[in-house]
Amino acid sequence: MTTSTQSTFAPPVMEARRWLEGVNFTPDRPLINVSQAAPVDPPPQPMLQAMADTVLTDPGAHLYGPVLGYDPLRAQVAAEWSVAYGGQIAPENVAITSGCNQAFAAAIASLCTAGDDVILPVPYYFNHRMWLDMAGVRCNALDTGPTLLPDPEQAASLITPRTRAIVLVTPNNPGGVEYPVDLVRAFFDLARTRGIALIIDETYRDFDSRVAPEGRDGKPIAPHDLFTDPNWDDTMIQLYSFSKAYRLTGHRVGAMLASVARLAETEKFLDTVTICPNQIGQRAALWGMQNLSQWLAGERAEILDRRAAITDGFPALAAKGWSLMGCGAYFAYVTHPYDMPSDALAQKLVRDAGVLMLPGTMFMPADNHNGTRQLRIAFANIDRAGVGQLFDRLTALPD
Repeated sequence: MTTSTQSTFAPPVMEARRWLEGVNFTPDRPLINVSQAAPVDPPPQPMLQAMADTVLTDPGAHLYGPVLGYDPLRAQVAAEWSVAYGGQIAPENVAITSGCNQAFAAAIASLCTAGDDVILPVPYYFNHRMWLDMAGVRCNALDTGPTLLPDPEQAASLITPRTRAIVLVTPNNPGGVEYPVDLVRAFFDLARTRGIALIIDETYRDFDSRVAPEGRDGKPIAPHDLFTDPNWDDTMIQLYSFSKAYRLTGHRVGAMLASVARLAETEKFLDTVTICPNQIGQRAALWGMQNLSQWLAGERAEILDRRAAITDGFPALAAKGWSLMGCGAYFAYVTHPYDMPSDALAQKLVRDAGVLMLPGTMFMPADNHNGTRQLRIAFANIDRAGVGQLFDRLTALPD
């Protein structure tokens, strides 16, 4: 008998970290770790102080809270999202979860039973695939080709009587591409027509190059227009993470926006897993939304500069046979020129170049061999100078 956990693969980031064992890195050539898309710095000092004050003065922060989250945070998300996306979102449409991964798991639990299938564009975020495997839900892979943009018509051809949802991640992990507004709308229309859900993971929305702090007439520029539909919640489920925006990775705070009926179903799942989200983390996220807009704008500007450093410096790699398939948010997705699969190359890069990155094979079904030529560079924790050092090491590799 195969258990639910045995039905899937080992966590890729943990597997990649094991490649470091026995490898020595020197002060003049330290490890460049571009394997994981998570901030390594703590929250900014003012937020840390606010969190300390919460610990000392807010008794409720140490108790069980509502399963669907801290009501003031739910209200804040609803209000800000309504303005940002130009739609009407009520606090009752918002659930706070223990990270965005849990939001995805809860959404799938509310939609699917074993034997159903969900369409995932490939390359996919591997934790999405892992959860589907453990839930007994088939991953219906939608190849995105060289553009990394999924095709709605191709997706339509994959829909079966057991299909329950299509999942989009934009800006994309692992590809970095930002899905055009019209493309997201086309998937929404397809999902609505076929009576299935559209799950949109917007973990990296704060670092979308199209989302300016102020747009035309002082209004934010939204990455899609789906919330303007008064009945958006009959089809769309939006997922979000506070981890990237406010460096709250260890506090596990995410969000799920959906219909009230859908959240009533997810409440059952959440109550049996964590009972309630992290109370201190939720209050920190609320404080961040209310006080750190200018700080977050600076964080976004820095990430966009690192993205520009990737595109500015890539010609040196292109001259060695590399190609840049996608770049945005925290990621660049590339093809390599070497006569070896990417999983072997990734381990060689640790030993020979002092670079840790993830191979495309970690973002693909086993029967899709495109990943053997691809790698993901997570550049959120290396600045422009670090990008230059990374490219110097990669270009120095022998042909």
